[in-house]
Amino acid sequence: MISKTEIQKQIVQAVETVKRTNPMAGSITNTVTINLVANAQLAVGGAAAMVYLPDEGEFLAKAGGATYINVGTIFPIYEETLPHTAKTLHDLGKPWVLDPVAIGIGELRTKLLKQFKEYKPSVIRGNASEIIALAGLWELDGGTDKSNVRGVDSTDSVLSSKNAAVALAKWTGGAVAVSGETDLITDGSIMVLSYGGSHFMEKITGAGCSLGGVAAVYLTAATPFIAALTASAVYNLAGSRAESKVDGPGSFQVRFLDELYKASPNEIAENPFKIEEVQL
Repeated sequence: MISKTEIQKQIVQAVETVKRTNPMAGSITNTVTINLVANAQLAVGGAAAMVYLPDEGEFLAKAGGATYINVGTIFPIYEETLPHTAKTLHDLGKPWVLDPVAIGIGELRTKLLKQFKEYKPSVIRGNASEIIALAGLWELDGGTDKSNVRGVDSTDSVLSSKNAAVALAKWTGGAVAVSGETDLITDGSIMVLSYGGSHFMEKITGAGCSLGGVAAVYLTAATPFIAALTASAVYNLAGSRAESKVDGPGSFQVRFLDELYKASPNEIAENPFKIEEVQL
């Protein structure tokens, strides 16, 4: 099993590379949260580009270092854009992040999420209910036929999604990140619990969506597991720091972006986490 020291070393390398190279990680994402997604990507050192159309998605898939697909808001054009972009990424061997926001709501969203199974996203990021529901939709262990998602919110605990997260990671060969009071990140063989964050994250829209965008930024410079863990670490660090300096969600969002920007590679790597081996 990889050591904590080695994980921290790889986190530092990922953060340093992103800050030095300013990589582009394009997004097809939730229109409700698109501004925060882009600003968070910029704050950690990446470059952002948001698109909607099929040819634009293909261009980003080819031009960017990684791509972020979030199904939080669905338009009819996405029936063409999303599978086309995911297939291009898969065929080119390009890494990408999937956020199955609001899984279980609507026929088109369900159809698209089913199609993504064969294109094997490098990182899947969601709350516990979304991860359990996606494993169920893909007919993998730990999943259920019924979605317990309440809008974009989870009604399941992070640890209850462990088996689903492991099954998804084993299927894709990548990593799964489950967001909650404590974040769970797994590559199917080891599991990390990442600590920190803020209760204000539940009081602003886009904390989870922007986390997926930041994971895509780090995915340009690291393995799926390290990219997902680095994104969770910087969010937990910035969230806890921002909370200590504000008294409400409005000022929290502004301070949170500042703290994302200011976090150093070593500080991110040293954010508290615990490693566990997955019991097969």
